[in-house]
Amino acid sequence: MAEAAKQKKLTVFDLQAKVDRGEKIFQVTAVDFPTAQLVDRSGIDCILIGDSLGMTALGYESTVPVTMDEMIHHAKAISRAAKRALLVGDLPLGAYHACTEDAVNSAMRMIKEGGADVVKLEGGEEFAPMAKAVVDAGVPVMAHIGLTPQLMSKLGGFKVQGKNATAGVQLLKDALALEQAGCFAIVLEAIPDRVAQLITDRLRIPTIGIGAGSYCDGQNLVLHDMVGLFDRFTPKFVKRYANCWDLISKALVDFQEDVKSGGFPKAEHSFTMKEDEYLNLLQHLPKT
Repeated sequence: MAEAAKQKKLTVFDLQAKVDRGEKIFQVTAVDFPTAQLVDRSGIDCILIGDSLGMTALGYESTVPVTMDEMIHHAKAISRAAKRALLVGDLPLGAYHACTEDAVNSAMRMIKEGGADVVKLEGGEEFAPMAKAVVDAGVPVMAHIGLTPQLMSKLGGFKVQGKNATAGVQLLKDALALEQAGCFAIVLEAIPDRVAQLITDRLRIPTIGIGAGSYCDGQNLVLHDMVGLFDRFTPKFVKRYANCWDLISKALVDFQEDVKSGGFPKAEHSFTMKEDEYLNLLQHLPKT
């Protein structure tokens, strides 16, 4: 019974219940089967199948080039690993921006083909109709406002959003419009903590911060950032809990040294043949 309870699949209602009890939501971005296994088994509530995998797993300079097919490819692997966490499938740039029909079709693909439980889409009140159409079609939606990496050209790069009163008011309007559209939660990325507090206080749905301070109902980090598996840059809002890059780099150097010195492989790493079988093999070698 204890094991069954441990494996209970979380739902959007469980997230709301946590917030209602005054508890925090934990969300981490994973990119493949092993990272999803690690995250899921740790007790994290939500695994974000984020389009940040374009940078952490595919080597792109941003999330912009990521396609729907690439997202589904990774979502399939992650869904095979996650038994407990709620799986949040990111809809990439171009998957929902043209019309509500595209939004619904992309959301259905993420659920049916990718195995996600819910979807996430970036953008403010102008994307509320897309979010509503997806919700009305039966797919729960997590919204995402503030720094929206898919639209970084419009925002002028990876910059903090909502730094003045006008921009802060617009973020609140965005959040309220997306809540009205039926979104079950909203990600607040790279906005001042006091703005995030105002939004969190005004909304009935949970807020999940990534670089939005401590007032949010939950927090999100990218696994590769928090464990030091991404060496190009580390955002200001990231706390690094491990340095796996250096650890793996050392292991690779040690492997090469072992092979050079004869330290690897040893007998315990090798398979043996019985002496009589070896002698029999020698007798049957073709003549040269």
